[in-house]
Amino acid sequence: MPTVFELIRDGQIPSRKIYEDEKVFAILDVNPRAKGHTLVISKEVYPTVSDAPNDVLARMMEVVAKVDKKMRESLKADGTNVIINNSPASGQEVPHLHIHVIPRFEGDGISFFPPVTEYKENEADEYLEKLKI
Repeated sequence: MPTVFELIRDGQIPSRKIYEDEKVFAILDVNPRAKGHTLVISKEVYPTVSDAPNDVLARMMEVVAKVDKKMRESLKADGTNVIINNSPASGQEVPHLHIHVIPRFEGDGISFFPPVTEYKENEADEYLEKLKI
């Protein structure tokens, strides 16, 4: 069964497309967290970041940078959140790689991060060893 983003890509579901090239497209999110909230989406279906080829990831980030710049210029955004929900445990609802670019303004009251957690004694070193590449 095709993802909602495939249906949008193929014109079967209408969207407000702000950008498109051979690898990616960008649309206004239909459920925005802030006005102008944009999704940068791979044309091919890759469920997560680790599934996508480097050239697609690079192109997506190039488009994210263009969207960020446009938001700062046109919307006078003070900043942006650039978010990838990677797998359902992180909040990913559509198994098709996409990047949220959300315009932010001083004092807008939006928060996306869970509370800070703390490492127990020596625990940070254990995570360091597990995560070294």
